[in-house]
Amino acid sequence: MKRTDCISWEEYFMGIAILSSKRSKDPSTQVGACIVDKDNRIISMGYNGFPKGCSDNEYPWDKEGEPLNTKYMYVVHAELNAILNARGKCLEGTTLYVTLFPCNECTKAVIQSGIERVVYLDNKHDGTDSVLASKRMLLSSGVHIEQYHGKVAKIEF
Repeated sequence: MKRTDCISWEEYFMGIAILSSKRSKDPSTQVGACIVDKDNRIISMGYNGFPKGCSDNEYPWDKEGEPLNTKYMYVVHAELNAILNARGKCLEGTTLYVTLFPCNECTKAVIQSGIERVVYLDNKHDGTDSVLASKRMLLSSGVHIEQYHGKVAKIEF
């Protein structure tokens, strides 16, 4: 008799996004993303961090201060990293699993890349201008948004 207590596809892909977030060296917010096609194949993954070749020992992780001395001018968000890591693969009709609701800049890339569904774990910035703009763009472009409410397996090392 086959095993019946395995995790669902949704749990699996959100688990991959959570696991990807563990690669981030950001001391305050670790975000992971996983892009999946309609056949449940993983197309790409990403996490928030500095661009390739930019040492995370040389760039700032600060949240406050002069703009050039904070992380915000340099960090690539998990969603954009996942899109870029796809290296030109077609993302039309895919689903993005992400641990944090996308900002307005990542939302533009999500829409332009053809991702049709965004499943997010947390929306700790709900109500901010960035999230309000993101929701507006996602809804008007026909991208389906849903919060993940499934089980999140504890990932231990």
